[in-house]
Amino acid sequence: MVKRPVRFLAIFLLIVAATGLMLRSLPSSFLPDEDQGNFMVTVTMPQGTPQKETLEVLSEIDTYLMENEPITSTFSIGGFSIFGNGPNSGMIFITLKPWDDRKSAEHHITAVAGRVNAKFAGRVNASILALTFPPLPELGSSTGGFDFRLQNRGGMPYREFVAARDQLLGIAAADPKLAGVMFAGMPDTPQLRLDVDRSKAQAMGVSMDDINSTLAVMFGSDYVGDFILNGQVRKIIVQAEGVNRTLVEDVGKLRVRNAKGDMVPVSAFSRTEWITGPPNLTRYNGYPAFSINGAAASGFSSGDAMSAIEQLTAKLPKGVGYDWSGQSYEEKISGSQASVLYALSILIVFLSLAALYESWSVPFSVILAVPLGIIGAVAGVMIRDMPNDIYFRVGLIAIIGLSAKNAILIVEVAKDLYQDGMTLIDATVEACRLRLRPIIMTSLAFGMGVVPLAFASGASSGAQNAIGTGVLGGITTATVLAIFFVPVFFVAIMKMAGGKKKPEPQT
Repeated sequence: MVKRPVRFLAIFLLIVAATGLMLRSLPSSFLPDEDQGNFMVTVTMPQGTPQKETLEVLSEIDTYLMENEPITSTFSIGGFSIFGNGPNSGMIFITLKPWDDRKSAEHHITAVAGRVNAKFAGRVNASILALTFPPLPELGSSTGGFDFRLQNRGGMPYREFVAARDQLLGIAAADPKLAGVMFAGMPDTPQLRLDVDRSKAQAMGVSMDDINSTLAVMFGSDYVGDFILNGQVRKIIVQAEGVNRTLVEDVGKLRVRNAKGDMVPVSAFSRTEWITGPPNLTRYNGYPAFSINGAAASGFSSGDAMSAIEQLTAKLPKGVGYDWSGQSYEEKISGSQASVLYALSILIVFLSLAALYESWSVPFSVILAVPLGIIGAVAGVMIRDMPNDIYFRVGLIAIIGLSAKNAILIVEVAKDLYQDGMTLIDATVEACRLRLRPIIMTSLAFGMGVVPLAFASGASSGAQNAIGTGVLGGITTATVLAIFFVPVFFVAIMKMAGGKKKPEPQT
């Protein structure tokens, strides 16, 4: 083996190439899906739906959950939703049975939520969505999946921007990589628009400030002072009587005082009409924006879903942009920083070894062992169909140290034996024989320690599986392959560097 290093170095180059290809093909993600034991269902009915009908739909969903799913309890709320409030909105918070009572895959939270969505999909008069909570609470969206912001960067009219949003939702529904893509907000609502003819108002001596204050006070109320009643201070709130602010015509009957002190009816300088518009206008990073939430379809990672929605957004009219928020934003950042962290880890190991061996060449025989561990980590997560998430990246950094540890055990002894007078080949072979047992024992102990992580179930099992699988696969290949390749690396590096033995002591 050490006498024919060229053959093994060629095999090593193939391993490095395979590692690079496998790592590039690995789907990316930020955090694994976690079964937290609870999820939620949102209900959005058409505008104008009375709360009684909304509560009936909530009751129907609640009955289905309790009769068909592994549910412990539910809590329903009418008039409230994470996407907006109103009588046409509602939510159900669901608590699943303990993890010990639902160990099968069909009882996993993603499977349960999927069945709920399939059961109530396609309803014309209601949008019913089962949503899981994100792995990191309070970071961006209140739901799992990606958190996308569609931005109006070209100053297009609101109606055109809405059409672009609807176009994106339509093509996203047909994309096989995406699932549950939706507008995370309330639909347009009927609104009464009041157009004020400023020229007429000015001619009548009515100022815009007086018009605004009259409308705000009469329809919205205003605090004007206090009074004392039975020894208590009470507030004085001014507002029009309810019977005088129920019809559209009531707006025109309001009177505003002009500059001469006369009362002018609002209808004299304005007109009203019914329109539809957004309940509120939102901005993101200074641009008008819509919140779009969604998730990856089965068999795809969040990185695949994010790339897909970016490609679909590029097909929208000019002036429409996008940005990421919450965990999706963090995923974008973490993906660009991963290569820097790997390089920094390897550099720190190299500099530490250079200081230990007082040589710039010998540490290379240790650093070359790093790909031997990485290929096992990548192969492990690929076999179990896991993505390249943040926990896997943490595991890779640990594998860099573990691979270097195995190589150090061989190289350190081989270097000492060679400097003590043995030939390079004999010193390398003897070092392998002496350090074989310590390598196997330490690697076996560490590997057995991460087995519970790799095959964990229940709470936080997603994170444990991600880091445990990568580390277990990496320590396996780093141990098996290092025994054969590290001696080759040491012999090749020493020959190229022209390593010298210690001079014989003078007598």
